[in-house]
Amino acid sequence: MQLSQELPEGYLYFRRCGAGTVTIVDRELTRSFLLAPDTLVEDWPVRAASQFDLAAVDALLALAPELVLLGTGERQVFPPREAQAALLQRRIGLEIMDNAAMCRTYNLLAGEGRRVVAAGILEG
Repeated sequence: MQLSQELPEGYLYFRRCGAGTVTIVDRELTRSFLLAPDTLVEDWPVRAASQFDLAAVDALLALAPELVLLGTGERQVFPPREAQAALLQRRIGLEIMDNAAMCRTYNLLAGEGRRVVAAGILEG
């Protein structure tokens, strides 16, 4: 699904979101990743929602998010409660959704200047 025909300036954004792949600006990714408006972390080691653990939360915290969008692939799958609780205890919002919704929501929030982090799970 093509998401952006314009080229926003000042932040990293999703240009395309497909089955098992995303394009961030002009870089195609086939492995899980973290994306903040100013930072791309490629090859995030989480390959399934069940692997979203405290170590995964620590990687997110390094990006100082106010909100995390967890994309769990083609369908919404809830991760372990322990990891969800770790974010909520720090007053960091967590929204769990499929990857297409994550891409659209991230572009909207990043475009508004929000400190959002997209955590995309790709099985590649």
